[in-house]
Amino acid sequence: MDKKNINKDNEDKVSNPNESNLNENTEKGDEKKLVAPEEKIKELEDKVTRAFAEMENQRRRYEKEKDDAFEYGGFAFARETLNLLDNLDRSKISLENDEKLKNSDSLKKIFEHLDIIKKDMVSIFKKNNIEQIETINKKLDPNFHQAMMEVEDASKDPGTIVQEIQTGFMMKDRLLRPALVAVSKKPSNSEKKDEIDENKAKKDKN
Repeated sequence: MDKKNINKDNEDKVSNPNESNLNENTEKGDEKKLVAPEEKIKELEDKVTRAFAEMENQRRRYEKEKDDAFEYGGFAFARETLNLLDNLDRSKISLENDEKLKNSDSLKKIFEHLDIIKKDMVSIFKKNNIEQIETINKKLDPNFHQAMMEVEDASKDPGTIVQEIQTGFMMKDRLLRPALVAVSKKPSNSEKKDEIDENKAKKDKN
């Protein structure tokens, strides 16, 4: 064999010492990337389980939204309709303050018609599970009542509702709007008397 060719082969082997190492590293990397069948199956099972869980959650959310839509589909409409009742009450107050109509037969007839309309509307509300919130002589409940003022009343326990300013309504277990009310408080004189009695009791103990 020609000496030149032998030398050239030797030079190629010497000039590319990293090529064999590179191939070895590549083969080792490929081995690391290979996943055992058991691990691959477990990974797929986890993905399938998570997918089914998410599908079940979505189904439950859909069922709840569907039930809520069926139960409370007219919630916004019902709340807006309450303005009609308010307008009827305002109309009565306005007519009562009209000097020309006071104590007239015409005013009585108008009130009769307005009362009939209001009763019909309240009846329709009840058929659709919309109920008035009880107020008078009830203890103030922030979940259903909103106190607008306090009225001195020695005959009532503090926080008792003594006046209804605006009727509140519930739609099944949901609050359409709170009742606006006035609640009782102890008269000022009574508070001073209690304070005097309390101070007197303390002095007697001493």
